[in-house]
Amino acid sequence: MGDPFFVDANYNEESDHDWASGGEDDTGSEGSESPELMHAALRLDDDVDVEESDEESQYAIPWTSFTEDEMEAIQEDAREIGLMKFIEKYVIQECVPVAKLLEVFGFVMHPRAILLASDLDLAPILRTAVNRFLRKRRRLDHVNTLEDVVALMAKAQNIMIVTGAGVSVSCGIPDFRSETGIYSRLQEYQLDDPQQMFDIEYFRDSPEIFYSFAKELYPSNYVPSPSHQFVKMVEEQGKLLRNYTQNIDTLEHKANIKNVVNCHGSFATASCVTCGFKCDGKDIEEFIFAQTVPPCPKCAQSKTLKKRNNGTGNDDDDDDDDNGLSSRGVSIMKPDITFFGEKLPDEFDNLLAIDTEKVDLLIAMGSSLKVSPVSEIMTQVPHRVPQILINRTPITHMTFDVQLLGNSDDIVPELCRMLGWDLRHEKLPGGSALSDESQLTAERHIWKQLADGLYTFPGAVLDERYFDAQR
Repeated sequence: MGDPFFVDANYNEESDHDWASGGEDDTGSEGSESPELMHAALRLDDDVDVEESDEESQYAIPWTSFTEDEMEAIQEDAREIGLMKFIEKYVIQECVPVAKLLEVFGFVMHPRAILLASDLDLAPILRTAVNRFLRKRRRLDHVNTLEDVVALMAKAQNIMIVTGAGVSVSCGIPDFRSETGIYSRLQEYQLDDPQQMFDIEYFRDSPEIFYSFAKELYPSNYVPSPSHQFVKMVEEQGKLLRNYTQNIDTLEHKANIKNVVNCHGSFATASCVTCGFKCDGKDIEEFIFAQTVPPCPKCAQSKTLKKRNNGTGNDDDDDDDDNGLSSRGVSIMKPDITFFGEKLPDEFDNLLAIDTEKVDLLIAMGSSLKVSPVSEIMTQVPHRVPQILINRTPITHMTFDVQLLGNSDDIVPELCRMLGWDLRHEKLPGGSALSDESQLTAERHIWKQLADGLYTFPGAVLDERYFDAQR
């Protein structure tokens, strides 16, 4: 699944629009001109009429377009096997021309562009086209209510749970994209773009920016939330296929969840950006809390040894700073967090390829699902598999069968109560989802059903436009 043909290291499929716009026709960036559409072969001269130009007769396309029935069958196959398996099947195994496949998803190219652009050139465009098609899955007719969700959880044997920063907010760890999240503090950190906080090139140039706020994310003093314990409860029931977490706080490990993939790495270990020396995350803890950049001990040792071998102990002949760094962004330690511009661990692709064959229920919790490739998990799963969202805000750039909107720590105890699962946490009324206090809370009906597949719980954030669109 890591074939370089269809893996784009720079691919980052953002949400179409802010969720608040909430319209059914929310297509967002699909109408804009993406960088990957700007290959030279796709730039037609201004005087060429793509629809009617006589020039088309000069170009012999070496294949015949699919029929309408064939296109529908291919689209249905994409819904069944998911994004990566679709590209692997049709492009790599069956060697179908990429330009021909693009027609299946509404992208018709000028004959000249078809002849000039290679399949390798067009692969990122196909990836985007198929991904956008699969995000707009059709809701399952039989999954509409909270009771349906509970029935699915009771029956499912291979539940895939995708978790984001929202499950850790109640622990005191800030999220990224909310109004008070880390990305909202541009001025404080003097950044032009919030994602520079986790951009690998920016880190190499200005590591002190990352270390100025890293202590806010460091997990040493945090304990798992009821939402983390819910994932563990699913695992204890023998139903957890895998927890794919975007979080770097390692609270899943503190909750003793075994089947977990840290999609974006974590603070558990750290590595030197120069020599690759790896250490336990606790070894740089004092630097994190002191908000200073930790130097690499191995590089420093090697430099000292080199000076001794050269017969000089004079530091005046290099440009070390106070930390003994040979130059800015060199020989420094970085937590093993996957920054923008870095490839996700191979474990992610390898396990996802296996898990999409087994999953029978998908639950996304506490994530806006805006950052690829984790956001693409939903497009890898067959459309027949029910998909449930638990999040404070609705998601409109993907289609879920049921959206449970509100604080995840309020939603999961209700699910456990209805399932008869004894979820325990000190923050729950009476310390348990099955306590008398929790039962009294449930009787007050803390949720409201706004429409089929749409519920609100405490903490839900809804824009009036979205609310009106659902009535």
